[in-house]
Amino acid sequence: MADKLETYRAKRDATRTGEPVPAEGPLPRGEDDTFVIQEHHARSLHWDLRLERGGVLVSWAIPKGLPPDPATNHLAVHTEDHPMEYARFEGEIPKGEYGGGTMTIWDRGHYATEKWSDREVKIVLTGSRVAGRYVLFRTRGRNWMIHRMDPPSGRWEPPPASLAPMTPVTRARVPRDPEAYAWEFWWGGARALAYVEGGRLTLRDAGGADVTGEHRWLRPLAEAFGSRAAVLDGEVVTFAGAAVYVAYDLLYDDGRSLLDEPFERRRLGLEGLAVDGPRWQTAPSWPGEVDAVRRAAAEQGLPGVVGKRLGSAYAPGEESPAWVRLPGKASG
Repeated sequence: MADKLETYRAKRDATRTGEPVPAEGPLPRGEDDTFVIQEHHARSLHWDLRLERGGVLVSWAIPKGLPPDPATNHLAVHTEDHPMEYARFEGEIPKGEYGGGTMTIWDRGHYATEKWSDREVKIVLTGSRVAGRYVLFRTRGRNWMIHRMDPPSGRWEPPPASLAPMTPVTRARVPRDPEAYAWEFWWGGARALAYVEGGRLTLRDAGGADVTGEHRWLRPLAEAFGSRAAVLDGEVVTFAGAAVYVAYDLLYDDGRSLLDEPFERRRLGLEGLAVDGPRWQTAPSWPGEVDAVRRAAAEQGLPGVVGKRLGSAYAPGEESPAWVRLPGKASG
């Protein structure tokens, strides 16, 4: 009988990696109903889907993760069978070794088989994060595609393809009710909406043009999100000669549009994401503190401040009085 794990063992040195490398011998017998999805931060972020079958884990690497709805198919690259012990593996694969990088369990559970052939695999997954009917079908060589067969549960919405940013009106005077606004710095940078999905970033400028290629340094932001899909509003700002992305609004979060939510709720959602990295950060925001924020803006040489009404929805493409921009004033 052929050794199903021969390719797996040939690619790994048990003295250099913490991955399970079982000796050749009889394979364990199970119910062929266990699945695991591992998030793999290797040379490029991807997710590994593994299905128990005949004593091994039949595996596919999926660059963008499982598709959340039937509208989109994702590439799934068939890889070598893995040992059953891999269903519980998490850890750091050393740099320079095959698949070097961080491996974590994204989800695990049970699956039912509807069809299994050399060219098509139909399954029903039941895990803590993913549940539904999927089909994997071979296209060419090791390349397969994965398709979700049933609609997503709940009130899931697809992420928007493109949104025009909401813009503030410029005023010379502070509104009569400054306590009804959250006050932020007017950064004076280049407006940019960040679309994050499947660990990949698309950055669009105020006119909707794709400027991702001009800001390759920001791509690690999307990888930091893992499988979470989001749309951020913010600016590219230069600090001490280095470009930094400053996020100040959250328009979509993992299956839910937030455009109709009040700003204060969107802001809480943004803060919950903890957008903070080497070249990206969450803009500070101070409800009601207009005078202090204007003084701080002047001290830092910024052009002014922006007030965002706490109860306001996001109006794409509109210049809205719900957002007020005030020019700076002298400090002191």
